[in-house]
Amino acid sequence: MFTLKINGEPREVDVEEGTPLLFVLRDTLDMTGTKYGCGIAQCGACTVLLDGSAMRSCQLPVEAVGTSEVVTIEAIEADDVGKRVVAAWIEGQVPQCGYCQSGQVMAATALLKETPEPTDDDILYGMSNICRCGTYNAIAAAVRQAAKA
Repeated sequence: MFTLKINGEPREVDVEEGTPLLFVLRDTLDMTGTKYGCGIAQCGACTVLLDGSAMRSCQLPVEAVGTSEVVTIEAIEADDVGKRVVAAWIEGQVPQCGYCQSGQVMAATALLKETPEPTDDDILYGMSNICRCGTYNAIAAAVRQAAKA
């Protein structure tokens, strides 16, 4: 049994040690906004914030979360930076298929929390999530817009 702080609320989950946080969120807590992509922490579709930092949840064992605060896409607009990012995503019509976008929004939020005025290089290196539709230019433009908002 683990008690996790998710989106500001304590949540008790009865899962085996070693269960990736992604599966705890999706399968145990029915929070399906965080997506399964590659399963090897490369694509970023499963990105959540762990104490404000972008973290790939598919390879994060539940016991490693400890007392850290987990924020998922379901609650990102409760954060001022997250709200600006979502608004920029909508205004810029960033998504095509949309599958990776929750992870992209989480990564952008973490980037802007760490670097409020990112350079193009900051965005290039900070936004390492994969988008199979290739919306990288729209993603970068939305990050720049959210930074200015």
